Amino acid sequence: MSFEDLVRVHAKDLYRYAYWLARDRQQAEDVVQEALLRGWRAFPRLRDAAAGKSWLFSIVRNEHLRALGAAPPGAESLDGVDLPDERQDLFGLEMREALLALPASYAEPLALQLLGGFSCAEIADLIGTTEGAVMTRLTRARQALKRLIAPAGAAERKGEKA
Repeated sequence: MSFEDLVRVHAKDLYRYAYWLARDRQQAEDVVQEALLRGWRAFPRLRDAAAGKSWLFSIVRNEHLRALGAAPPGAESLDGVDLPDERQDLFGLEMREALLALPASYAEPLALQLLGGFSCAEIADLIGTTEGAVMTRLTRARQALKRLIAPAGAAERKGEKA
């Protein structure tokens, strides 16, 4: 598979992941562009073409951290965050808010699983931890999302019955 083919297959997922990391369209585009440039330069050294997807995601993650000056991602509120309008319903907005409220240590593995379709083992390799730690973080992320979303949904259901 050529570099162009690899990019064509994964470009949308790379941008979605960069957008999730940066929470800004322009910055996400810049991160992906820089990551693809680095990937293009390093592509001849890629030993396993089957690892191309996780390799590109790693480059995007590293490029994002490089752009931040190696500081961890930290936006925890919706203030000033430009979110794409895929769904305008109340639940969709609550879900976005809940995802942004998750600590980065829980949200990043969840984003890699949902946006990138990575397995726990692949996520562990990408973020430099163990597979067990990834599974724990994913479980805790889902539990936190349930706690953040359930109270709002329960209040709405009570209001409909009244």
